[in-house]
Amino acid sequence: MRRVIAVANQKGGVGKTTTVINLGASLAAMGYRVVVVDLDSQGALTASFGYNPYEVRPSTTEMMLDSNITLAGILRGGRERLDVAPASSELLSAEYRLLKQPDRTHRLRHAIEASKDDFDFVIIDTPPNLGLLTVNALVAAGELLIPVKTDYLAMRGVRPLLESVWLIRDKINPELDLLGVLPTMYPAGSDHATAVVEELRAVFKNRLFRTSIPVDEAAAIAPVARKAAMDFKPDSPVATAYRRLAEEVSDALR
Repeated sequence: MRRVIAVANQKGGVGKTTTVINLGASLAAMGYRVVVVDLDSQGALTASFGYNPYEVRPSTTEMMLDSNITLAGILRGGRERLDVAPASSELLSAEYRLLKQPDRTHRLRHAIEASKDDFDFVIIDTPPNLGLLTVNALVAAGELLIPVKTDYLAMRGVRPLLESVWLIRDKINPELDLLGVLPTMYPAGSDHATAVVEELRAVFKNRLFRTSIPVDEAAAIAPVARKAAMDFKPDSPVATAYRRLAEEVSDALR
C-alpha cells in the first residue's frame, strides 16, 4: 500500500528538507520505491538533487496548475529507487492562481492518485507556513511527520500546526494521522535539548520518535555535493540517525 507522508512545520529552519532527503534515501536503501515531492518555492529539495528551480520544467508548479499532469509525469531521477518531483521558482505565484479554483485543496491528492506507478512512499516537503500548498500536502497525506528543533522556542510552532491539522482531518481528510514528532538538530550533551525532548515525550508519548537527529555538519555539506548524508558520509551520526528513523517509519502502524 502506498504511504503518503507530509513533512511539515510552520517554523523554518527545523530540518524539513534534510529530513525528506535523508528519510527518502534511507527508505530507498531498504528496498522501497520512494518519491520525494518539493512543494516549497525556495526549491531547496530540488537543488539538493542537482536541478535548478529557475529552469526545471515540468515541475510541481505545472502539476498544481494543470489537473491533467500527474505526479508520475514530472518525476526526475535522484538515485536508485528514489525519484524527485522538483519545484520551480514560480510555485509561489501558482499558489495564488489556485485560490479561485474549486478543487484548490485537492490538486496534489488528485495528481498522486492519478499516478499508477508503484510507489511505496511519497514524502512531501512543505513550505514554512500554513498556506494553500501546505494544506494540499495535508489533504494528500495519510501521515504527518513534524520535525521540531530541540529548543524551547521551536516547540511553540507545533500547537498551531496541530490545530490546523485536526481541522483539516475533521473537514476534509479523515485519513490524516500523526505519524510522529521528530527531534532535530540535537546537540549532544545539551541539558536544554534533553529537557525539550523530555517535554515533547510528555506531550506526545509514543508519537515522539525514539530517534533524535543530531547536529552534524554532514547534513549541511551533503546537499552541496548533491547527495544524501548516507551517500556523502555513511558513517556520520546524522546518516546513522536517519537510517534508524527509516526503520521506525517502515515499522509504524498506519
